[in-house]
This record gives sequence, C-alpha cells and structure tokens, in this order.
Amino acid sequence: METVSFGRTGLKVSKLCFGTMGVGSSQWKPWVLDKAESQPLLEKCLDLGITFFDMADWYSIGESERVVGSTLLSMVPRDQLVFATKAHYAMSEDPNDRGLSRKHLLSAIDASLNRIGTDYVDIFMVHAWDPDTPIEETMETLNDIVRSGKARYLGASTMYAWQFAQMNHVARENGWTSFVNMQCQYNLLYREEEREMIPYCQNQGIAITTFSPLARGWLGGSKHKARSDSDVYFNKNYGDALDLKIIELVESIASDHNATMAEVALAWVCSKQAICSPLISAASLDQLDSNVNALQLELSPGEIDSLDELYRPRDVVNDYVPLPLPRHFGGVLPDE
Repeated sequence: METVSFGRTGLKVSKLCFGTMGVGSSQWKPWVLDKAESQPLLEKCLDLGITFFDMADWYSIGESERVVGSTLLSMVPRDQLVFATKAHYAMSEDPNDRGLSRKHLLSAIDASLNRIGTDYVDIFMVHAWDPDTPIEETMETLNDIVRSGKARYLGASTMYAWQFAQMNHVARENGWTSFVNMQCQYNLLYREEEREMIPYCQNQGIAITTFSPLARGWLGGSKHKARSDSDVYFNKNYGDALDLKIIELVESIASDHNATMAEVALAWVCSKQAICSPLISAASLDQLDSNVNALQLELSPGEIDSLDELYRPRDVVNDYVPLPLPRHFGGVLPDE
C-alpha cells in the first residue's frame, strides 16, 4: 500500500489507517468484535499493507488497546507500525480519570503504553476539548510526554477549529510541542470541516486524518442494526431527505463502476488532496478488502462534482454538540 507524508513531519504512514473502535469487547458495545474475531482482521491489515492503527483508551475501556497491541506486536517488529492513541473520555467513575488535566494525561499515557505493550506511541492525541482544564496545563503536559519519549508526535480530535488553533498557539508561544495531526469527521454526508478546520490545517501543514468516512454505515449500503440501536449519533447525525438523495447517487455511481457503495464513498474521501489518511474499519475480511479496493477506484471529475454539488450546509454535529439542529437548506432539495 502507498505510504504518504504525515503533514509537514518526516513521518510516513499507510494511506489508510485502521480505526480500532470496533475492536475489543462486545460487552462495551454490541457491535464491537471480541479478540478472537478481531485478530484475523488485524492480521489481514498487515497483509494489505496497512501499518497505521488508531486507538483510544476509551475504546472498550482499554481492552481495544490490549487486543491491538498483543495481536500486532506478536507479528511484526514495533518499528514497522505506527500507533496512535487518545485520552480524554471517562475511564471510570473517578472525576480525575478523565479530561485533559496533568494528573489524568500522565496517568493515561502510562496506562495506554502498558496495555498496548510498548514503550512509546507514535501519536498521542487529545480525544476532545476539555473546557475545565487550562490550555497551558494541557499543552505543557503534552510537551513533557513527548520530551519523555513516551510519544513521538501530538494530535487532537473532536473540537472546533478555533479551539484547536488556540491550543497550538499556546504551545508555540511557550516553546512547547504543538499538534501535527487533526482527526475530524468527514464524509459525503458531513463536510462542515471544509469551512475552517481543513483550511487551517492545510495552511499550517497539519496532517488531517478523518473518521467515519462511511457516515457510520449509512454510505455502506446497509444499516448495522446493533450499531443503530446503541450509537446515539447513528440516527441523530444522518438520515434526512438530502442524505438519502446523496446515498442514492453513491449507489448509482457504484453500479456504474461495478463497485460497492463503500468503495465509492471512500474513494471520494481519498480524492480530496487535503486528507492524509482516512480511518477505515471493518466487521469482516470482505469489508476490509472492499475498503482497500477503494484506493484503486478512480472517480471521474464529473462524478466527484456531482457528489459535491448535492451537499448543503448543516449544523455542526459531533461529540461537542449535544444535539444536531435541522439542516440549513430550507427543506428544499437541490433541483426540486
């Protein structure tokens, strides 16, 4: 698989990154694969050339990191892998076992390294904005983590562009390590990051990785029942009339190419030069193969334009917004 530069850093990563939220324990969420089901997928990733793996301590409350680390490190040397993990969300009822405080971040990185079975991660990420902790406290702590050798680079996810820019500004003003990666939600049904976050990252040379390229399964052609029943964002983020119109067009283009809808949706993300590595996931080996096949699917400029032009602005929906509001297009579909 092709490797790409990680923003303006010297790091090289596989074009696709395997997101591990669906790996760990079905006791956490019913659609998550247990260790025995996960191992063949992780092994297949390596066979396909995927060496970039995105984790988080919160996924299966630590079990995901254990499964990913133990499986992959038993197969290939650590230096051949790029590991990212995140911290922020609550790991227990303890009020200090969450957020971006110095106390939590220093504990979180040590706990993650122990679970993964490594002495460093390539990218340590803040999973979300923390309104309760001063930015200076967070960024100085992250700098200390990099200087200690426990992380090579820093990244962030799930926040507004102004928050991300402010955190980087504080780091640079104090001579601390700044973020080189933003992981944001981006797909054919949700493109609000094109307004501010993506232009900011392009200007700063920050690598953009994107999660939910299939819109939590909506763009894959079928709704995952277990996920739709347990994922609060599955039906609240997607499924209005315009989304369905875009999905119909994806299905039509997929038919023209004798491809899957997932391949078309992922090929569209990969067509955007600003995107470094989309995060993919899979519940089966066939789905994983389909995701990788998307790299070989070249959409025509006309097809890309037709997919682009259907989109209409919508309210920002993510973990930092409690409930999405109606889309701002007056309820009128394009060409109607």
